[in-house]
Amino acid sequence: MENIYLTIVLAPLAGAIIAGLFGRYIGRAGAHGVTILGVAVSTALSFLVFKHIVIDGAAAENLSVYTWAVSDGVQFEVGFLVDSLTAVMISVVTFVSLMVHIYTIGYMADDEHNWKDGSLSGNNSYQRFFSYISLFTFSMLMLVMSNNFLQLFFGWEAVGLVSYLLIGFWFQRDTAIYANLKAFLVNRVGDFGFLLGIAAVLMYFNSLDYADVFAAAPLLKEMTIQVLPGSDWSLLSVIGILLFIGAMGKSAQVPLHVWLPDSMEGPTPISALIHAATMVTAGVFMVARMSPLYELSETALGFILVIGATTALFMGLVGLVQNDIKRVVAYSTLSQLGYMMVGLGASAYAAGIFHLATHAFFKALLFLAAGSVIIAMHHEQDIRKMGGLKKYMPITYWTSLVGSLALIGFPGFSGFYSKDAVIEAVHLSQVPGSGYAYFCVLIGVFVTALYSFRMFFLVFHTEERMDEHTRSHLHESPWVVTLPLVLLAIPSVIAGFLFVGPMLFQGLLGEAISVLPGHDVLAELGAEYHGPLAMLLHGLLAPPFWLAAAGVASAWYVYTRRPDIAENIRARVQGLYTLLDHKYYFDEFNDRVFASGGRGLGRLLWRAGDATLIDGWLVNGTANTVGRLAGVLRRVQSGYLYHYAFAMIIGLVGMLSWMLFG
Repeated sequence: MENIYLTIVLAPLAGAIIAGLFGRYIGRAGAHGVTILGVAVSTALSFLVFKHIVIDGAAAENLSVYTWAVSDGVQFEVGFLVDSLTAVMISVVTFVSLMVHIYTIGYMADDEHNWKDGSLSGNNSYQRFFSYISLFTFSMLMLVMSNNFLQLFFGWEAVGLVSYLLIGFWFQRDTAIYANLKAFLVNRVGDFGFLLGIAAVLMYFNSLDYADVFAAAPLLKEMTIQVLPGSDWSLLSVIGILLFIGAMGKSAQVPLHVWLPDSMEGPTPISALIHAATMVTAGVFMVARMSPLYELSETALGFILVIGATTALFMGLVGLVQNDIKRVVAYSTLSQLGYMMVGLGASAYAAGIFHLATHAFFKALLFLAAGSVIIAMHHEQDIRKMGGLKKYMPITYWTSLVGSLALIGFPGFSGFYSKDAVIEAVHLSQVPGSGYAYFCVLIGVFVTALYSFRMFFLVFHTEERMDEHTRSHLHESPWVVTLPLVLLAIPSVIAGFLFVGPMLFQGLLGEAISVLPGHDVLAELGAEYHGPLAMLLHGLLAPPFWLAAAGVASAWYVYTRRPDIAENIRARVQGLYTLLDHKYYFDEFNDRVFASGGRGLGRLLWRAGDATLIDGWLVNGTANTVGRLAGVLRRVQSGYLYHYAFAMIIGLVGMLSWMLFG
């Protein structure tokens, strides 16, 4: 199996290298052919691994592929941990990536129009884009298949690097440069905490191998360290929180969420890939993988729970006032990532991973459907300038409806099973902050339904609001765009029904995650589980269903029957609308405090340190001192003989006095 694992990882890398280095020679068809082939091979083998590990019940494998250094007994190596959690993740990542690769053929077909006339920047941009997204897939696979913290960090940083390249792909736009720089800097904040967490693991466990660290963790449960003098902290709490700070950056949790909406400056395929299967799910996966550590610290679990709940509700509220079709979907990603974190904080790791998997399908579907709409609208993204697209784009319409229903957790769709499991799990949880989290995720159901179907109705229903030129050219997207939509719609409908039992209550993840008996809320839920159909029927009576139905009904009435209501509400709560429109002023705060503060500190160091101290005192000051000394000594050399004789006599008298009386 080792060769299969290597092929899963290396096939996308090979495609990325060929398309990136030889794209000008193999052309467009060669670039998308070789990268799609690489990801397709990886997808097929991932499904084979899923069958081998999950369905056939084969034992997990922990392999060391290559040891490149040993220092003081610590091994630094490349290795694979392939268990049920890995099998689920690689299947989701490769399948969604394959759909995005196919979709990209249609979406990027006219990419030369996005570059300035006569610019060389657009040469081979099509091939370069395929190279980047294939490299992105390789980076994520290295991350999820790692068996040690070093390789985890490599994949962690690699997805960050490639996301920087992809968000700023159209780098002739100032907004794209701002967005990718913002993503890079915000993730560095999170990664600093992540690196400190790994350093603490190495310091106290003297190993970077997962198996060694997880085995030794219970022995250090009671160990404390002094982060601040005189204040004792639990070692595992410190490590857990530091690692989670990294997850806050990658998985865009408040307050390190600000980069994700701006990542919409990249082409739509990469928006789908970042938001659905790669990068933002890395933090969720990491916390689940580290469950043996987090289970030993309720402080860390409570921290995750509160941060996730805050992200789920408050980012969803911002989605209510967005008018860019991609930004509405982006804020829904932020909100759903919050739901996943809430599941992890409640120790319902299986529910969090299950929501990660179902969300990957319907969120990729929604982003790619949004891209289909953008293509038809000649790259117009304002939903206020759309309307009535149902009759022009039937495939996009029906797949968007499927994705929207899955997103709001409508009974029977995949999102229903995973989201309801998270909500019920946090309801049963006794982790500190669970009451606040339950309130946030419950209200978030109504908010999600309202902003999702506000967008849906404004885009596909209501009157047509586009200009006549756009209307005359409206038509359904080509098959390379619609085929991935259909293929993603299928698991968005059936994945929840098929896997809710095995995933949540029948131990599909097996020993890949660790849950203490006192935290096992899913076991408590499982006692009442009687199959997916019974769960569906029970869901029709539960609060989340009625809140979702209320959100859809409100969106339908307000935006299709009485649009004046929305304007009246906006006028009545102008202050709240302004707060949401400015996204709680996070960007303004960061710009004025951190960005301006950083520039101000730089100016201070330049003036005081460089100009005054170094140039003024050390460089120019030394030269001036030498010049003054030379001016004084120059007067001694007068040229008169009696001056020299007098100096010699004074010197002789001084020397004799020292010899006689010294």
